[in-house]
Amino acid sequence: MGKVYPEIDGRLRDFIEAQPVFFVATAPAGADGHVNVSPKGMRGTFVIHGPHEVAYLDWHGSGAETLAHLRENGRITLMFCAFAGPPKVLRLHGRGTAVVVGDPDFPAALSGFPDAPDPHAVRAVITVRVERVSDSCGYAVPLMEYQGDRDLLLTSHSRRTAEDLVVYRATKNAASIDGLPVF
Repeated sequence: MGKVYPEIDGRLRDFIEAQPVFFVATAPAGADGHVNVSPKGMRGTFVIHGPHEVAYLDWHGSGAETLAHLRENGRITLMFCAFAGPPKVLRLHGRGTAVVVGDPDFPAALSGFPDAPDPHAVRAVITVRVERVSDSCGYAVPLMEYQGDRDLLLTSHSRRTAEDLVVYRATKNAASIDGLPVF
């Protein structure tokens, strides 16, 4: 049976921090838009700022749905699944904001991730004001063994200069698949 919690307490913090992957879900405001779910990971790229606030690093990628949806309506859900140990699924529902590379506040936002791998390819820092914390059983989530973080994202972007990433954002990340502006 699921439970709703008033905040991210110490036990929930420990659970979140132990998960090597989480999922981000967003959607545009309109009924015809596409719902997006994205896996996120890599150690050092997620932080808990308090009982009602978390943040994560958003890397340059093949799309920019989360950024477009947050810009439009701010709705976001983060989901953590226990793939090892006792079963559990934890969801953080809230409102997200993005501080994008080039924004004057970006260096300060990025400084909140001292254990992050090379931040060269970070596109934005997403902060979520958590409004609802809930769990469910997770009985159907498979047991899986964590082998480590992939380094492909970092190595592929290491070949790009800061100017290359500006062009990448302008050509590949300017709009969502529904045509919503990203920046």
